[in-house]
Amino acid sequence: MMILFTIREAAEKCGISSYTLRYYEKIGLLPPPKRDSAGRRCYTETDLRFMRFLKSVKETGMSLEEIHEFVKDGCIMEKIHLDVPIKELTPSLNRRIEILTKHLDNMEAKKKELEEVIAATKSKLDSYHSMLSEG
Repeated sequence: MMILFTIREAAEKCGISSYTLRYYEKIGLLPPPKRDSAGRRCYTETDLRFMRFLKSVKETGMSLEEIHEFVKDGCIMEKIHLDVPIKELTPSLNRRIEILTKHLDNMEAKKKELEEVIAATKSKLDSYHSMLSEG
């Protein structure tokens, strides 16, 4: 039996607000969810995994536009399990590689900047500690 989660439960389990989930659905990042007999949204564990993925790439600074471009063709792994020929998936795979490569480059640049700020901060702290110990 498949376990279904309410929007509140899904939001809590993924660390995303219910408002954000509705917004992601509205702009097409999330597919329309299943609905119960009363019309309430119901999410599967697969949906929750996808929500966590969206949250993780958003937290690393990927824009909603890039995320939308990345996910617009659906789940590649699902298509592979359905035996869709790789030849048919090649354009989507190439686009995803392009998006992720650009995103990785941006994260590497941010990491370098952060490492420089950390080094400067440590140097400042060392200076202040030296002043105190000499004083």
